[in-house]
Amino acid sequence: MRVLWLQSGGCGGCTQSLLCSEPRALFDELRDAGIRFVWHPALAHESDSEALQVLQSCADGSIAFDVLCVEGAMLRGPNGTGKFHLMAGSGAPMTEWVQRLALRARWVFAIGSCSAFGGLSASTPGNPLQATGLQYETSDFGGLLGEEFVSQGGLPVVNIAGCPVHPGWVVDTLEKLALEGLQRSDLDELGRPLLYADQLVHHGCPRNEYYEFKASAKKHSDQGCLMENLGCKGTQAHADCNIRPWNGNGSCLRGGFACITCVEPGFEAPGHPFQETRKLAGIPIGLPADMPKAWFVALAALSKSATPKRVRANSMADHTVVRPAVRKSEK
Repeated sequence: MRVLWLQSGGCGGCTQSLLCSEPRALFDELRDAGIRFVWHPALAHESDSEALQVLQSCADGSIAFDVLCVEGAMLRGPNGTGKFHLMAGSGAPMTEWVQRLALRARWVFAIGSCSAFGGLSASTPGNPLQATGLQYETSDFGGLLGEEFVSQGGLPVVNIAGCPVHPGWVVDTLEKLALEGLQRSDLDELGRPLLYADQLVHHGCPRNEYYEFKASAKKHSDQGCLMENLGCKGTQAHADCNIRPWNGNGSCLRGGFACITCVEPGFEAPGHPFQETRKLAGIPIGLPADMPKAWFVALAALSKSATPKRVRANSMADHTVVRPAVRKSEK
């Protein structure tokens, strides 16, 4: 399976993340699955005119490829011309290149939240870059390729969202496509692969005991739950970051930072500071997925009243100050 990878309006962080793929070396893993890059701006030998020739040959059908991966938002400005981002040496907007290549690809992957939904590139007030995703503009259908776009393989754009994307999500999706095939039923409502989007960041969170008892952190160095006061939206974010840790043992929450739902459209402009929980009458506005407000209020009140002393004390400390009790097993 041959992959062509382009970078558009973004930081290149998704490529940097991909290079940290574990546990096996990235290229060994992909090679054994029969996957190779036709061209990648950071990994290919060809550059300058040679690279342009590869892209031109892909666009006119002289070089066949299977998957078009696009990293970074599509910059349509100014005034829809796309001239804010020209393909070096070609004089043509990147938007035009992507449109041409998407028609040749059997499948199109949006790598990261910028290419999926617009992401941080679209977050400047008024969006002067006219940045958009490949098939979504935030959570609305449209984007560069349009609502009706379907690749030759019969799928809409596959949105491997994240900021940056987890390397495992990219590798696993490519391997599933190469070894088993990818169907619409493998994607959620926003085109994200269910192999990671059928979980929540909340699942596997090391702070779950504190969440259960609503024992909340007051400051970022505290061990308690970050939802009530410090902006955590892990109960709303569709990803398996805490089940499949980054680099084997890391995640935002394991590092002491609240989840900002970087896999969701519009995460970049929540309307308040990321590390602050927006509330109405003292109740967080961003409630857990699938939970009615009344249930949450009742559960929170009951949980707080039953919070063990150990959990309450540890939640507002940067280390364990009260250990779990040791009890003899009952015979």
